[in-house]
Amino acid sequence: MAFQLDIGFVCQTGRKEKNEDFCAAMLPPAGQEDMGSIVAIADGVSTGGMGGEAAQTTVTSLVRSYHDTPETWDTTVALDRIIAAQNAWLTGVNRRRHPALGLTTLTALVLRGQSYTLAHVGDARCHLLRDGQFQLLTHDHVVDHPDLHHQLLRAVGLEDHLVVDYLQGDLEVGDTFVMLTDGVHGVLPERRLAECVAQASETAGGAQPAAERLVAAALAAGSTDNLTAMLVRVLDLQGPNLQDADRVAQSLPVPHKLKVGEVIDGFVVTAMVADNGINLLYQVRDPQSQTLYALKTLHPARAHDPDERAMLAHEAWLAKRMMSSRAADHLVAVHQPLPRRQSPTACYLLYDWHSGETLQQLLDREHRFGPVHAVSAAMQTLRVLGMLHRQGVIHRDIKPANLHLGDDGVLRVLDLGVALSGREPASMRRLHAGTPSFVNPEQWGHHGRAHAIGAGDAEPEPPDAQSDLFALGVTLYQLLTGKLPYGEVLPYQVGRYYRDPTPPSRHNPEVPIWLDHVVQKAVARDKALRFETAEEFLLALERGASRPLTVPPASALLHRDPTALWKLLLGISVLFNALLVMWLLFLPKA
Repeated sequence: MAFQLDIGFVCQTGRKEKNEDFCAAMLPPAGQEDMGSIVAIADGVSTGGMGGEAAQTTVTSLVRSYHDTPETWDTTVALDRIIAAQNAWLTGVNRRRHPALGLTTLTALVLRGQSYTLAHVGDARCHLLRDGQFQLLTHDHVVDHPDLHHQLLRAVGLEDHLVVDYLQGDLEVGDTFVMLTDGVHGVLPERRLAECVAQASETAGGAQPAAERLVAAALAAGSTDNLTAMLVRVLDLQGPNLQDADRVAQSLPVPHKLKVGEVIDGFVVTAMVADNGINLLYQVRDPQSQTLYALKTLHPARAHDPDERAMLAHEAWLAKRMMSSRAADHLVAVHQPLPRRQSPTACYLLYDWHSGETLQQLLDREHRFGPVHAVSAAMQTLRVLGMLHRQGVIHRDIKPANLHLGDDGVLRVLDLGVALSGREPASMRRLHAGTPSFVNPEQWGHHGRAHAIGAGDAEPEPPDAQSDLFALGVTLYQLLTGKLPYGEVLPYQVGRYYRDPTPPSRHNPEVPIWLDHVVQKAVARDKALRFETAEEFLLALERGASRPLTVPPASALLHRDPTALWKLLLGISVLFNALLVMWLLFLPKA
């Protein structure tokens, strides 16, 4: 469903000599429709001397930067980061050019999916006209005194720490948002405002005439300030956002365990692909187009678990968001809505089906990966991880079984089921996800560094981008050698990393020394010795032997085993006591 808006605005100087109001709107660029649209107004503080400049730079930086933030960020997070950066810059400028200050109010509105987000500082206002009801959504940050009501308590550029009011709500077709500076709302009563705006809902393209009527009415009422009126009318809504997807996932039934030949929403099950006790994966066919798809759903035993349903909804939402990113070619597309735009009757996800094999399937068939092929697979994966990480997404389960090499030669990263985006369910964030043998030491609470003698392991760290890079390092080690750098780690077993991995070339003489060093760095016990970003890891592989890395230093014994000193002292003590006993037993008698 298209997201259609009718936007109208007027920004006039009025009876003042200089216009210090500013407003702007930005529709989403092509390919970023899921980010929604943003509109903003600002009223510069005239007593500061540079209010107009502050208003213009603040609004411009916000609307131009919003669509550059990761699509996976919550809207409030994106707005808060940009506004905080602008406030820090403006306060710094103000300190240098005092007493000529640049301060401004700011009211911004983002319409995204089927919800809106409002950010507000100062005394501009935002109203919502819905079903004939005219509602004020903002609160003026001014001194509560009749003679001082124009004095702001909050403004962008006023203090180092800026507190922004945020409000979120659901959108409905026909909603009209009205954003006004005090040059308009300060002289017109709310009843008069509602009358001018109500006419916008009666005709198409009514937002612009309504904005003009508001400003004209304010001038006629004697306004002596700058006048800005901005109206946004919702004509049609976009597809569902994460909250919408979660509501659907919680309401739909989980299908029973399907058999080959059964039909669900017109798709015929052709094969059971996987059953891990949590999810079921089927291959299904559309009889009309003969197209194959992958259908993923919950195991019936998990049907009544709301957290599992929320995780499946998050996976669908995240996969859909990633389809508009540059990582899309190396991910598997999810179909929401379904191919013929019908609504699902059960809780499941429908993905494209790609012929080919996972790297784990190739390993199981004892396929030999030469260094060239192993490095190529790692480089393709790193490009995907770099794009995911820049979007704030952590995959959390990189391993050969989740890297699929298609018959078309494209390597795709599978399974975003446990990925972190910043908007995942809290239960999923707490989950110790990932395959144990590919989990970095910090997540087990073992940091690979020296602890105080006798001290236990440190607190586990949450997964981050380096967790994915470590897992890929383990994957590359396995492709080159057929072995795991730290051996098999069983589920729920605390990983113990008391030795440095054997260089891959010891297991496979075909591995060049420069690649030895890259892999050893990728799987180093100490996080500080590993690659920090996917780009750094990728660059090391691209340079290869032309600019080889130095091998990471071997870990000291105490780093590998904090109890080594106690063991050494115990051994010396046992030896000393054994010698003493022997001396006493065989001491010559007088």
